[in-house]
Amino acid sequence: MTSFLLAIQFLTVIPLRVKNVNERKIARSMLYFPLAGLLIGMALVGLNAVLIALHFYELPAAIILVVALAALTGGMHLDGLSDTFDGLMSGRSREKCLEIMRDPHSGAMGVISIVCAVLLKTGLVFSLPPQDKPAALIFMCVLSRWSLVEAMFFFPYARSEGKAKTFTAHMSRRIFFMATGVTLFIAIMLWQLNGLLLFMLAGFSAWLFSKLISRKIGGITGDTLGAVCELNELTILFFIIAGKAFIK
Repeated sequence: MTSFLLAIQFLTVIPLRVKNVNERKIARSMLYFPLAGLLIGMALVGLNAVLIALHFYELPAAIILVVALAALTGGMHLDGLSDTFDGLMSGRSREKCLEIMRDPHSGAMGVISIVCAVLLKTGLVFSLPPQDKPAALIFMCVLSRWSLVEAMFFFPYARSEGKAKTFTAHMSRRIFFMATGVTLFIAIMLWQLNGLLLFMLAGFSAWLFSKLISRKIGGITGDTLGAVCELNELTILFFIIAGKAFIK
């Protein structure tokens, strides 16, 4: 139970103030990242139902959902996206990239990446068919949080120390496969074979994003994990919308 609460505390702004925390419990919290994503997705689904009941138009409703997601997560992943793009797009050496990513001030590329991510996510949420929106919101949150576990399992940590070091240092096959099993179960329960396909596409895109980042800086960091989460949210929504268009 403690590890589950830690997962919620790490991935949201909910102040649970979990006590008696140690590195083992922190590492075990990764098992519950998909479930934390499920709770985030369900919160968005509930908000979407309220907006529908209040007869909001689809565009302002999409804006509210995207803003609510950023608020619920404390903008943590958007901040990581900004720092990652500032570093990777600087054209500097590995060491300099890592130094830039630690700078608390956002550069031009970081600001642009946030603006683009928010605009793209709003447009994609707006484009979701109304009947598919609840499942799509849950898929987006569950698969993108699982992608954090995937990235930490397949790629080394790029720094000698950092906030995400505890997670990567204690990552294991058991943690990865259990988190993957939970995610796969949710995907199949929601959309059967289409859910399985979406799970595979999300897994590949997260691996690809992490691989490209690792080639530049020699691994992953807490910032790049946030970037992977944001990019995978966009990719998942895109796959859902493109898949529906293809089926038609």
